[in-house]
Amino acid sequence: MSVTDGNGRPYKDAWDGFWREAPAGPGAVFWDADPAHTAAPHLDLFRPYLTEPGLPLVDLGCGNGTQTRFLAARLPGPVVGVDVSAAALEQARAQDADGAARYRVLDAADGGAAAGLHAELGESNVYMRGVLHQTPSPEARDVLAGTIATLLGDRGRAFVVEPAEAAARTLGTLMQGPSGPPGKLLPVLKHGIVPGTVADAAVPEHFRTAGLRVLASGELPLATTETGPDGTPIVLPSLWLVVGRG
Repeated sequence: MSVTDGNGRPYKDAWDGFWREAPAGPGAVFWDADPAHTAAPHLDLFRPYLTEPGLPLVDLGCGNGTQTRFLAARLPGPVVGVDVSAAALEQARAQDADGAARYRVLDAADGGAAAGLHAELGESNVYMRGVLHQTPSPEARDVLAGTIATLLGDRGRAFVVEPAEAAARTLGTLMQGPSGPPGKLLPVLKHGIVPGTVADAAVPEHFRTAGLRVLASGELPLATTETGPDGTPIVLPSLWLVVGRG
């Protein structure tokens, strides 16, 4: 499946353009929050459902690898960060001086690539934060869910967190305010990366369509690195799911 951005370009090109220009370092990107506020609470929710924590873990849509490195330091199995953008992975490798994780380019909308990674790693656990809403069509989201199902096999579990419908309203209010869009969102918009709105009820259905069961779910604040006009940190409402075969 060929996934494009709002300008008809391959989505990979849009993300490569963004990451080539993105400054390195903690907190420079809108969603690159401190793992203490992101991966840490997610891992606390995920651990009770990790029936085989020693399986490889795939951080799907790892970006510059901030959360990947955190997870690699706290899980017994190997951790692999994958992203559609080679430029993102250049940053991830540069910031992982100790080689805590491995990184590789993978287009989650390419079922063949997912099958190849599954053949290499075997059944894996998956962590995915904020990728579904960046996938620009329901059909592509079904393919993404199918990629996760392929990576999990029968034994793996996935932790998925996505901005809730209410997050789109929060961002819309900020972007239309007198100060305009938050500064760290401007580079995202510049490259034609426009987050889609995924209905809350549709999120679990994509995974059920892929043959996965929702084992747990809930709501959680999703930290960002940006502040509003009054200096208050922007925190978005999010949904989380744990999915697996059974």
